[in-house]
Amino acid sequence: MIENASEQGRYLLVELARMRTNQVKDVRGRGLMVAVEFHSEVGGARRFCEKLQDAGLLCKETHKNTLRLAPPLVITRDQVDWALEIIESVLRGQV
Repeated sequence: MIENASEQGRYLLVELARMRTNQVKDVRGRGLMVAVEFHSEVGGARRFCEKLQDAGLLCKETHKNTLRLAPPLVITRDQVDWALEIIESVLRGQV
């Protein structure tokens, strides 16, 4: 379980960093605890959290401009890919 969390967490961070848009200031994390920080002029992370929730992905707004992801330690690569598709569509304004 710990190895899976480490492997999937690394993959999640790399893929989130690749989809960085002009709205995203930073992507960081350890294991599966991941944060996407938005530039303050974007207007906060809450609207992204709400759009992600509407699309079926739960996350948490933290410190106004940061979106926190904390998937279960047993998440599979297919599930991470599913989440990444949703996150990318929200960041690109397609949802």
